[in-house]
Parts: sequence; structure tokens; C-alpha cells
Amino acid sequence: MQTILITGIDKGIGKVIAQKFLSEDYFVIGTSLQNEVDFSDENLKVFQMDLLSDESIKNCVQEINNFNKKIDILINNAGVMVDKEETTVIKEKLRKTLEINLIGTIDFTEQILSEINEGGHIINISSSAGSMSRTGRESRMPNHYPSYKISKIALNMYTKTLALRLKDKIIVSSVHPGWVKTDMGGQEANLTIKESVENIFNFAITKPETGQFWFKGEKYPW
Repeated sequence: MQTILITGIDKGIGKVIAQKFLSEDYFVIGTSLQNEVDFSDENLKVFQMDLLSDESIKNCVQEINNFNKKIDILINNAGVMVDKEETTVIKEKLRKTLEINLIGTIDFTEQILSEINEGGHIINISSSAGSMSRTGRESRMPNHYPSYKISKIALNMYTKTLALRLKDKIIVSSVHPGWVKTDMGGQEANLTIKESVENIFNFAITKPETGQFWFKGEKYPW
């Protein structure tokens, strides 16, 4: 049985990703802010982690290390959009967004690397908002949520740099989940969570070219 580690499984895409992998006979290690989720399975273990807290990240990594299960797939799903209605950069919102979506995610990934099996797959859940070439050409809200966009573009660069460092050892990918009907995406979105998760699952279990940006199994423009 392979093991997948997913951050932010208490709601939204992360929750459904966890449930999908459980249904496919994976052991799932998940993180959540409250150390609990509203579903259970004998092949599920949940640890508390707040990506805003260095101590919380360190403690979570230690608990996962002590759990003594090597990881085959890591999905960095946890993230926030705190400036959805903003059209200018608000310093406080930018700082919080970067701390969670970028700095905390990188810190956790770097600390957990030794637990990932060679040949494993790291997936950073990014966004079309993190595509430099699409900036200003998006069909919806092209001027909104600048802090979120900045965080996802930076996360994509982390994907590239980590992939170079781990070349021939661990595959690293950025994945755009699509515009999904979640609290973040809104109910006007064009993909259900189930559709998005099916795409993510099918991609996660493959061995794609490392250091690339993907959507529905196809390369996505940086």
C-alpha cells in the first residue's frame, strides 16, 4: 500500500482528494488546522498543522517522522485567498498570503523531504492565476486578488528550482486544479470538486516530466 501526504484535508479540494485516494487503497496522511476532519477511515491519519506557525510546522513534521511511514506522493494543497475582492496589493494581506501559500509550504516541504521515497512525486497545487503569460488575459476578474497571484507565481518558481535540485530522484510538479466550485472558487465555477480531483488523482499517480506546470494531464503555460 502506497502512502500519500496531503496538506489541508479538512475541507474543499483537499478533503475530496483525501477521500479519493482512500477509495483507491492508499494510506493517507493529512494535515488540518484543527487536527480533525469530519470523515474517518482505518487508512487515514491526521496531524495538526498551521502553515503560519514555524513551531506548528516543525511539530507536524516530527509527528509524521515518528509515525514511520515513507511517503510516495506529497500534495501541497493547503492555501488561502484573502484578497479576492482587492485590486491593489494590501501589505498585510500579501504577507499572510505569502506566509501560507509560499513560505509555510516551502518550509514544510523542505523538512519532510527525507521522508519521501526516491521516485516519489511532489505536487504543488497552483492556479491559472500563477501563470505569468495569462496575467491580464484571464476571462474573469483580471485585476483582482494580486497577492494570491503573486504567491502562486512564486510557488511555481519553487517547483522549478526544487525539480532541478531533485532531478532523477523525485518528480516535482505544479498543478492547476481548474476553476472549481469551492468556497474559494465560488459556485459559478465550471468544474465540480469531483471532476477536479479525478484530474489531480490521475495525474498524481503518473511519472510526468519533472519541473512542469500541468492541467488535466497537459502542460500549462507558465
